[in-house]
Amino acid sequence: MIRWSSLLAVVLVTALLLGAGCMSAPATNSTPATITLTDMTNRTVEVKEHPDRVVGVGAGTLRMLVYLDATDRVVGVDERDRFTAQGGAPGMPSGNDRPYLLAHPEIGNLSSVGRITGDPEQLMAQHPDVVFLSFTTAKDAQALQEKTGIPVVSIVTGDLGKNRPVFYRSLRTMAKVLGKDARADEVIAYINATIADLERRTADIPNEQRPSVYIGGVAFNGAHGLLSTDPAYAPFLLLGARNVAAGVGQGGQVMIDKEKLVEWNPDLIFIDQASASAVENDLQDPVFRSLGAVKGEKVYGVLPYNWYANNYDTVLVDAYAIGKLLYPERFADVDPEQKADEIYTALDGRPVYAGLKAHFGGFGPFGAERQG
Repeated sequence: MIRWSSLLAVVLVTALLLGAGCMSAPATNSTPATITLTDMTNRTVEVKEHPDRVVGVGAGTLRMLVYLDATDRVVGVDERDRFTAQGGAPGMPSGNDRPYLLAHPEIGNLSSVGRITGDPEQLMAQHPDVVFLSFTTAKDAQALQEKTGIPVVSIVTGDLGKNRPVFYRSLRTMAKVLGKDARADEVIAYINATIADLERRTADIPNEQRPSVYIGGVAFNGAHGLLSTDPAYAPFLLLGARNVAAGVGQGGQVMIDKEKLVEWNPDLIFIDQASASAVENDLQDPVFRSLGAVKGEKVYGVLPYNWYANNYDTVLVDAYAIGKLLYPERFADVDPEQKADEIYTALDGRPVYAGLKAHFGGFGPFGAERQG
């Protein structure tokens, strides 16, 4: 009788302990936390909070991921952001010629997720938690999301001019998804402070003391010659420079007539080095050799910034290099190459001017580095 009582007591105690253990075990939830946001096409998108695996598709997306210090989460890149053995057509990006990829070469070798609109099968193969997509419509972004089952967040690249708020909104949208709000604030504050410094240095210069300037060889879907220009060339705008082409077109790359450039006869000419070979050929023309800036050896190279959408860092870098030439007394404390690396480090995480100089030629008299 005693043995049976003892056995029953053991069974009861064991049952109570097991029951207590079940009650004290924390409840598990296999569904990850999510956030809901409105993307740049006004779509409502539900995304995993703090995603570990991300992809940027289309011009500008990977650059913004680099600015937000999220390269460790990138699991695939589109074809235009991959390193390639050959650069293709002159003046076309080849992968290893952009600041953000020079700073983080490891992402240039990641698996392809297709071309600039993304390939559904290649995207799914990388198992991203979210896809950031640029230059898209709400319809196309939604279609890609439905085909892949992966949240797609659209962005708009904007610029550092009138569309700067659009760029900042896109950056903050990405930051919200990534949990990088503080980094977005840091990037925006740095860019604003840099632009304010450029404006402070040049704002009070009388118009008659501002040399006339021209940007030639502006690349757009490939290299172009000296007559390819930009009426709203961003570094000129940041400096308040007298762009002789300012009244032509609505901004963006345009082709002008040879006679028009001769008529303008700018004091200084700057060359987008993406089109260096094409411009060198043009400068053999006696008509162009008659220009005052050419005869006076006031033709200078600048780095291309419209390189798979705006490289905002290079816009600022070029502005300081141009400012040093236009207003040397106002930029006496600036070494353009050192300033370039300061800017690249602040935005891309590493100094990369030397790599860009090796690829394009860097700052200085146009053609000098190629002759040497």
